Amino acid sequence: MINASLKELAAALAAKQVSSLELATLFLERIAQFNPALNAFITVDGEKSLAMAREADARIARGEGGPLTGIPIAHKDIFCAEGWLTTCGSKMLSNFVSPYDATVIERFKAAGTVTLGKTNMDEFAMGSSNETSFYGPVKNPWDPAVVPGGSSGGSAAAVSARLTPAATGTDTGGSIRQPAALCGLTGLKPTYGVVSRYGMIAFASSLDQAGPMAKSAEDCALMLNAMAGFDARDSTSLEREAEDYTRDLGQPLAGLRVGLPKEFFAEGLSADVAQAVEAAIAEYRRLGAVTVDVSLPNMNLSVPAYYVIAPAEASSNLSRFDGVRYGWRAPQYGDLADMYCKSRAQGFGAEVKRRILIGTYVLSHGYYDAYYLQAQRIRRLIARDFVEAFRQCDLIMGPTSPTVAFALGDKAGDPVQMYLSDIYTIAVNLAGLPGMSIPCGFGNQGRPVGLQIIGNYFGEARMLNAAHQYQLATDWHRRAPTR
Repeated sequence: MINASLKELAAALAAKQVSSLELATLFLERIAQFNPALNAFITVDGEKSLAMAREADARIARGEGGPLTGIPIAHKDIFCAEGWLTTCGSKMLSNFVSPYDATVIERFKAAGTVTLGKTNMDEFAMGSSNETSFYGPVKNPWDPAVVPGGSSGGSAAAVSARLTPAATGTDTGGSIRQPAALCGLTGLKPTYGVVSRYGMIAFASSLDQAGPMAKSAEDCALMLNAMAGFDARDSTSLEREAEDYTRDLGQPLAGLRVGLPKEFFAEGLSADVAQAVEAAIAEYRRLGAVTVDVSLPNMNLSVPAYYVIAPAEASSNLSRFDGVRYGWRAPQYGDLADMYCKSRAQGFGAEVKRRILIGTYVLSHGYYDAYYLQAQRIRRLIARDFVEAFRQCDLIMGPTSPTVAFALGDKAGDPVQMYLSDIYTIAVNLAGLPGMSIPCGFGNQGRPVGLQIIGNYFGEARMLNAAHQYQLATDWHRRAPTR
């Protein structure tokens, strides 16, 4: 059961071959056994999970089950969930129990899923290795000495280690796709605005987007069906007709035009990753796709532009954490100003403070035009590059990460090197496009490699089918670490 797809689990539940209670118990037992070594979960509440499973079983017995009813999943600890500790991986929220559900949580509840727990993450989603969490780093199930990627590293490790059939994540600059690549699973970032951000603790509001992480593209399509949709409570949510993201699964790839940006295969890409990605692209040609050379000339500016825009938005979003209304408050202080200073100094970690300082600086008088406004202009150029590229192709493909997973602590002291881990993913967020990562092989020391697939706006169904056809022809997504 631990290797079964969501569709297979749903079929087993419908046929009464297994109950939701039995499934939840199985995965809770695996979490108890393996999580102490992996640190993938921050919060697990067996009583809550089993109560949800009993409710799902009753729903199935009444004939009211849907495609995901009774299936256990985990949620990144950035989503507010009523009655659950919701920390965002930070000391600042280490005592915050949410009084309401995020829209994503609401929709999975409505679908009848069972919450197994809240997964570990880089503090306030700021990081590419899951080492900035107040709760300690997550270990990669393929090799506990290396990082799982970030910021959704807890969700990635949990799915990879088969502690959960699927999980939610969020992607601001690659935080679903990069950990999916490093942990050997499938992760999807939808078009900006397709999934509601209501109740998702904000990092950079114009970039953040929730998405699914699972073993296969088909599983991600089923999850996206539950997650997506207009939400009046989120001003950035897009009002459009509901889609069935599984609708194109099974379509042949004959004639599909795959764009290969020369910038994705330039200096900085490690040889082992390049080899696996090129083999995957060769498989797409065998499946009937044709490749087209394209260019994204401003992609090299995506990292500097992102690290102006994202910290600027973060400095604004995180100003609400002041020790007054909720969250961490310094135990000793002199006056109100001292309480603000000490609460924020003690409640935030080093990376969060670094980004708040950068963000405040670039928004300050005299620097706004020079930095923030200029970064927004570059963002427009990057989006225009994608528009031009998609005139020549249907999908864009390349590596998700320039290297396989690196050792814990390897880049912790060098923020710039850490930021470059997202060099192939950030441009997608700046443009608001959908993107995903699928397993396509293994690199040095048997560590997973991810192939990134980028679609045009609202092209999730086509992107998912391309991934699905590849996964029907290969078995990389079925490989799991031994545990």
